[in-house]
This record gives sequence, structure tokens and C-alpha cells, in this order.
Amino acid sequence: MFSKILIANRGEIACRIAATARRMGIATVAVYSEADASARHVVLCDEAIAIGPAAAKESYLCIDKIIAAAKTSGAQAIHPGYGFLSENADFAAACAAAGLVFIGPPAAAIRAMGSKSAAKSLMEKAGVPLVPGYHGENQDADFLQTEADCIGYPVLLKSSAGGGGKGMRIVERSADFKAALTSCQREAANSFGNDRVLIEKYLSQPRHIEIQAFADTHGNCVYLFERDCSVQRRHQKVLEEAPAPGMTPERRQTMGAAAVAAAKAVGYVGAGTVEFIADQAGDFHFMEMNTRLQVEHPVTEMITRLDLVEWQLRVAAGESLPCSQEELQLHGHAIEARIYAENPEKGFLPAIGVLRHMRTPVALEFGVSDSPLPSPRPSPVEGEGENDVAAGDVVRIDSGVREGDAIASYYDPMIAKLIVWGADRAQALSAMTRALADFQVAGLATNIAFLQRLIASAPFARAQLDTGLIERHHASLFPPHAAPSVEVLALAAAALLTAERMNQNGDPWTHTSGWRLNHTLQRRLRFADMQAEDETSHEVWVAYERDGWRFTIGTCTAAVHLQRQEQAVLFLRLGEAIIKGTVVRDDDVLHVFAQGRQTILRHSDPLAHAGTGETEGGRLTAPMPGKIVALLVTAGAAVERGAPLLVMEAMKMEHTIVAPTAGVVEELLYAVGDQVSEGAQLLMLRMTEKA
Repeated sequence: MFSKILIANRGEIACRIAATARRMGIATVAVYSEADASARHVVLCDEAIAIGPAAAKESYLCIDKIIAAAKTSGAQAIHPGYGFLSENADFAAACAAAGLVFIGPPAAAIRAMGSKSAAKSLMEKAGVPLVPGYHGENQDADFLQTEADCIGYPVLLKSSAGGGGKGMRIVERSADFKAALTSCQREAANSFGNDRVLIEKYLSQPRHIEIQAFADTHGNCVYLFERDCSVQRRHQKVLEEAPAPGMTPERRQTMGAAAVAAAKAVGYVGAGTVEFIADQAGDFHFMEMNTRLQVEHPVTEMITRLDLVEWQLRVAAGESLPCSQEELQLHGHAIEARIYAENPEKGFLPAIGVLRHMRTPVALEFGVSDSPLPSPRPSPVEGEGENDVAAGDVVRIDSGVREGDAIASYYDPMIAKLIVWGADRAQALSAMTRALADFQVAGLATNIAFLQRLIASAPFARAQLDTGLIERHHASLFPPHAAPSVEVLALAAAALLTAERMNQNGDPWTHTSGWRLNHTLQRRLRFADMQAEDETSHEVWVAYERDGWRFTIGTCTAAVHLQRQEQAVLFLRLGEAIIKGTVVRDDDVLHVFAQGRQTILRHSDPLAHAGTGETEGGRLTAPMPGKIVALLVTAGAAVERGAPLLVMEAMKMEHTIVAPTAGVVEELLYAVGDQVSEGAQLLMLRMTEKA
């Protein structure tokens, strides 16, 4: 077994590998960019070596720098994690040439399966059913459009070299093909260094089911059952679960055998995932093979009670697979939710910012304990979470960030993977509902509230799964915004009043007890609902009483007493009811976590914001920080409503900025290649119609 390995990655996967290696007695070396100098994975590893600037192309994608770091540190092997260089055949070959073990498949296997086009040709020869499409060498735009026209729309354009939804576009009609192709190629080249694409027929209501395969150097290969990854947005997975709902033992065996055959056909070694697209009748078609560990591997670990990273390390060291196919068994049901820094209400645009507050459900950090399997979580300490959790829930959190860390625009905006296990799917769903309600993040936008609605939605609960679920049920998943409840406003007001009391300095003129000689002090607190489009204002009238307050909120009037406070957690008696919630204050913004929901309020102090005016019209601003990669108009151009104006890239994804109304472009304020911050004015548009 290795005595020291280098982890050529960052984030939660680097932390995950470090934890398992520590449990096995293996020393670890982290590499990091300038942006990650104090990152969690750097702290967890035994050694750390800087490899360059924040941009991945100058750090995490630099083969020479990583090889040099491994040699300098005395590491015997390199674990690539996933993403970055994990499926780069040249990197695997460079490791071998340097006398280092690449913890993954041989370079030849990566080359065979790393190109989606070549992989499909290989599978076609092996008799594995394929989705109709074009996977050839000719990349001429006119030729590709002709092929798409013959296949029939809608078609799916996919980067031949990558995954994760990057370099992927659905094209509904021939007239849109070339614009989509250009964008797809540009994104693929930037993410994977290869702009080659393939075309597939886009199937209606397909399920995305993948098989976890594992092979060693002794000719053994097994499949560790399946994962359903159908619930996606922007072609990226949101929820994953194992086993796949509705999977019969016969179909599981058939798909597993196909995955093993695919792995053996290329002399595969290590962990790999064979991805299939299946119709609602159960017929399946080969999509691709990911020659690495997958983001969603934890659900497989939970249902098999195995540590796949440990398997990777043992296989890479020359050991045989720890289990035969006959010894592998399914145990219960697991679901994974990806917690992202993003704004679902704005088309899932990525968000950046500082994690001012992060509290997670009580969970076992996988790989840290002596056992590779989480045990049932204990009952929580009173006040630790906002919702009562069930003793016996199995919750796991894989995260590469901590409270106080920043989510930057350089890398994927994932905050954490939240994984739960239950004896069956119903129990796992209940555990996920409770865990999401206990997951608190303040400081930037997240998808937690969206995930709560998704988990609770009827189609997901009934396992009516397909890749179009989110888009098809958009109306119910994005309901009209609900106003803050009386309880939430009471918690926000009590938090402000309690902070005033704690901050007084003994000066009688600033005393905040509210005592008056001949009358009762009354105040009006105003809160703007920052999650409402118009930031609707809400008022709390406060009357000071001898041992508390009396709040009037709308038509409700009730006595309020602070029972106790445990850091940011407040316990209030509101009338006859006891309520509790966490209130996190960031200047005049209050994040209230209560009733399983996060509400963001701004304390509106008229004196503090005097002179604030409306923003001027005729300007378009950046919805997120990023880089300008294409200008689609010139100054003086007349444009119609919805016309594409420019393309930004953020978090390795492209976003097209369109005209909100008809108008004339008066000025472009940035050039291709410029970095822009969120809210930056991009261009001036003189409107010729009302917005």
C-alpha cells in the first residue's frame, strides 16, 4: 500500500480522499491555487504545495506543475478526484512516465472512453444499443447541420471530451443549430481543451441511469448496482438516488452486465461509471463512460456499505477487488442533494460571496471515523437545529468549505453534497426533508429552498422521474413568493431588540429598556422582504412592557417574551405559543431560519438610507461575476426584444444576455476577455418600446 499520495484536486472531493487516506494510514499532499491558499482541503492534508494562480488553466490543469509537486513531496501516487485532469489521458501517461501511480484507469482506457464519439463506436461494435446520432470525425458546421437535419429535431449537441452539462445544448430547430454549435464548441474548448462535438436525437422524457463499475489489474470486474440521476437542470444533476426506483432485478443484471462488458472491452482498471439513457418502458441506450469517480458516488457507498475511494487506493496499489459480484448486496435507499451557490429563481445562475453563516444537520463526515459507514445520527441537542430530526436518520455531508469561506467565480459553485440513507425510499425522503430544513446558509444565494420544494413535489415523491421533470413542473416548483409569517417577523424584531439591549454601554440616555414615566413606549420597525420582487415592506409595532414586549403585526397582537437565547437561536413565547428560530444579522440584513424556511429581511431605517434614489434606465447589468466571451452586437445596432447581445462565462458555463426590450445599442462597455463583477453595467441600450 502507498505511504503517501498527492491529491490533484480541490473542494469536497479532495477532502473526501484525504479523510479516507487518513483512516488507512496514508499521508496526503494537497496542491492549491492562489485562491485556495486557506481552503479546507489544504488544512486537512499533511502537506500542501502551491501550483499557481486562481485560474484552473494556470494551476489545477497544469500537468507539469502537479507532477513536479508529487516528485518534490515524495508521493508515490496521484489521485485526480473528478473534474480537472481526472479524465485526461496525457496526465495519466505523464504520471506513468514519471514513475508515479495514477489512481485511475490506464491512459489507453481513458482515450478509448474519453471521447464520447469513439466510445459510442466501440459500443456499437459490441452490440450495445445506442441513441440515433452522429459520432464521427467530420466537424464542419454545414456537415453537422445536415446530419442534425437528417436525425430530426430536437437534437442534443454534446462535447465529445467532457461532461457535467458543459458543452451541451438542446437544439429545437434547424435555424438555431449553428449558433448553438458555436456556443457549445466554445464552452467545450474552454472547459476541456477540445471543441469536438457529437449529435444525438433528444429523447422525450428519458431517464438517466448509470452503473457503477469497478475493475482491478487481475482481470476482475464487478458492477455496484445503479444510480438514478434523472433530475437535472441545465443538463447537470441536482438529485441522485440509489437504487433506481422501479428497477427490476432482471434489468439491473442486464445493464450491469453491459457495463462490465464495456469496462473489459477497454482493459479498464479502477472506478468507472457507464451511463445509460432509458425510456419509460425500460429500454436503455449507452450514452458514455466516465473514466473516474463520480460526484454522486456517495449514494452507491451508502447502499453497498463500501468505501469506493478505499477500493481505488487498494486497486491502484495492485490489490484484487475486495468483493466478488456474488458478495455484493443492496442495503436500503440513499438520496443525494447537491447544495449549490446559485439562484434558481434567476435561471440557476451561479452566485458568489462569503459564507457568513453555515449550519448543517448533525451528520457523520464520511471517512473520518474508524468505520467507512455512517451510523444512525443521534438525537440533536435542543436548539441545535430548527426542526426536530428523527433519531436513526443517517445523514452524511461531503463539503470542501467552511463558514467564513468564499465561493469564487473560478470554480464550480458547489457548497456541499447532502446524502441521506433510509431502509426504503420513503424513509430516505423523510430524512432528506428534515436534513434540508436543518441546512442553513447565509451570505449568498443557494438552491436549498428549491431542493425542499423539489423533494416535496408529487412527481418526485411518486418516482415519476425523467430529465425534463424540473422544466415540466416549473410552475409548481417556482410558486409565487409567500409573505413572511407573523412568527418570522416576530423573530426578526426580537433579534433586533435583543441586540440593542446587549449593546448598551451604561449611558442612561441610550438605555433600551423602554421605560417611560407616564406612558408606554411604542416603536415601529420596518422590514423589507428581500425575496419579493418589489421588496414588500412589513411593519412590526412594538410596545414595551415590564417583562417583555407586545407586538402588533398586521391584525395579530400578542405579548412577546424572550425565553432564552443560544447564540443566534432565539426561543420566544408569542402569545401562548413557543417559537424558535435562528436569526443571522449581516449589517441591516437579517436571515431568519424558522419553520423549515429561510427568510431574508432588510431592517429599513429611513435615516440610514436617506437620499437613496432609483437606478437609471437604459442599462443592462451583469447578473453574476464572469468573463465576456462573445459580443453579438455592435454599437448603433437596432435589436428586438429577446435578441442576444453578448455571452458571459461564469463557473465554466456560458450565459447569454438578451435585450429586455426593443432598442438601439448606444455603447458597449466591455470587450471580449474582460472580467466583470456582478451588477456591472455591460452596455447602454436606448429603448424604443416600453419594457
